[in-house]
Amino acid sequence: MNNVMIINGQKAVVSYDPEIEMFRGEFIGLSGGADFYASDVAGLKSEGETSLRVYLDMCKEKGIEPYKSYSGKFNVRIASALHAVAAVAAAAQGKSLNEWVADAIEDHAGHMA
Repeated sequence: MNNVMIINGQKAVVSYDPEIEMFRGEFIGLSGGADFYASDVAGLKSEGETSLRVYLDMCKEKGIEPYKSYSGKFNVRIASALHAVAAVAAAAQGKSLNEWVADAIEDHAGHMA
């Protein structure tokens, strides 16, 4: 997927900050913040490795769980008309709305797992 870099098995979202003319990476799935900057891809990977190592070392020293836990539950706020369309689409496929949404997420983001 575009804008995702994997560093030592950990996913980071990458963006470009035009104000400082550098790339920024931010690790996703950590219990705290760990970001990194560089002007090119090789530098970004190197800085990401350093940032992740420092973050994990700090968590170990302080006895903090470094990885975020996901419950499998979240609320989604959408327009009522879109909610109605989704409910009809789910029913037409013989699925609950929850199953239908989970399938849609799997179809669009499942390759990120």
